[in-house]
Amino acid sequence: MKGLLLAGGRGTRLRPLTFTGNKHMLPVANRPILLWGIEQLRDAGVTDLGIILGPIREGIEEGVGDGSSLGVKVTYITQGESKGLAHAILCAREFLADEPFVMYLGDNMLEHGVRPFLDRFARGDASAVVGAVAVREPSHYGVVELGENDTILSIEEKPKQPRSDLALIGVYLFSPEVHEVVRELRPSARGELEITDAIRLLEERTHRVKVLRLEGWWKDTGRPEDLLEANERVLGSRPRSFFQLRGQVHPGARVSGNVFLGEGSVISEGCTVRGPVVLGRGVRIEAGAYVGPYTSIGDRSVVLHAEVDRSILMEDVVVDARIRVVDSILGRGCHVLQRDRAPKGAAFVVGDAGQVVLPPERD
Repeated sequence: MKGLLLAGGRGTRLRPLTFTGNKHMLPVANRPILLWGIEQLRDAGVTDLGIILGPIREGIEEGVGDGSSLGVKVTYITQGESKGLAHAILCAREFLADEPFVMYLGDNMLEHGVRPFLDRFARGDASAVVGAVAVREPSHYGVVELGENDTILSIEEKPKQPRSDLALIGVYLFSPEVHEVVRELRPSARGELEITDAIRLLEERTHRVKVLRLEGWWKDTGRPEDLLEANERVLGSRPRSFFQLRGQVHPGARVSGNVFLGEGSVISEGCTVRGPVVLGRGVRIEAGAYVGPYTSIGDRSVVLHAEVDRSILMEDVVVDARIRVVDSILGRGCHVLQRDRAPKGAAFVVGDAGQVVLPPERD
């Protein structure tokens, strides 16, 4: 079984965070999203991976390398401009050869990983196994309509009037039969080779496409609010053994709940940190600062005076202001400063190397 990990696309819904880098390298719990996918594939026994690269590829090859440090073997495959998920299969034809494979969208995260899909495929009665979950806005996804015994009645990509609330998630297992189907596809009205068209045609020919109803949570991290929710879910589901205090906690600091503190990091006197929280290496929490649950703070960042709650601060961020930062994402190297007094609350989505300077509060 090979793995095909898709890391293309332009990440337009995550701008300005993706103006200067690939969306799959944005952090969740201080780790790039793409590494969570690699880890889930590896843990399921899929270690020969092809990574599809698009026009914005900054950071991927540097962060993943040949995969050896992550326990996998990586082959990079250039797609260029994205022409659909099925087009990625065409681009990877030589790498995939005639083996079954699991295709994993690199900006998706699943609580229980891909093992349930492999176990279902291993029964030997499927040309494909796809996952589905009920969602509130199915028109944003590929939608599958099921009949008795979960037989497939219809599959449609982003329908204006969905026939069900079951969305296809970003994990698909295929037998080599899919290659013949993909070769015959024509671009949709969106100008893409749709994976939903490939699945529908494969079902029409083989009647062996199986739908696995997902258990546990799933997130498509395509928007800032999704990234924050994924961060919350990951921090809330990490085992207690994950959280370790490797840095320095001053005796006058208050630390409660599950907290990971990286090497060289300091929580100073008078500060409060309430988990679940992940603080990277060389982080400083100083001068009466408060860090609340479901917050991740990247390496070498500094928080002074501020309250930070349910937020993601990337590397080298400085927050030096008497404000409450909540539901926010601050890109690498951002500074949030104040000249005098600051507002009582603020929310930010700030791109890499951005800077926010708050004016004095008016009396």
